[in-house]
Amino acid sequence: MNHNNISIQDRTKNFAVRVIKAYVEINKRNYDDAAKVLSKQFLRSGTSIGANCAEAVFAQSKNDFVSKYSIALKEASETKYWIEIMIETELVSKKNLNL
Repeated sequence: MNHNNISIQDRTKNFAVRVIKAYVEINKRNYDDAAKVLSKQFLRSGTSIGANCAEAVFAQSKNDFVSKYSIALKEASETKYWIEIMIETELVSKKNLNL
């Protein structure tokens, strides 16, 4: 897929939708406390990326704009971490977590 013509807001929104769908699937298959906690962390950070990019559109200043995108970058890093943890603990398979 060529992402050059899709805005960062649309890409992060699409990612958030995929995160939500993955969260639902994870919780359909896993009922233990660890799965609930890890998937909830994944859901929160994965959807926060797009929320911060959306907020940046209406930033009150250049510093506010940079701050919103910096937070989005941190949330993306955290999301990557949760994905790695869920894969390494075999909560999900890398093949099935097609984000």
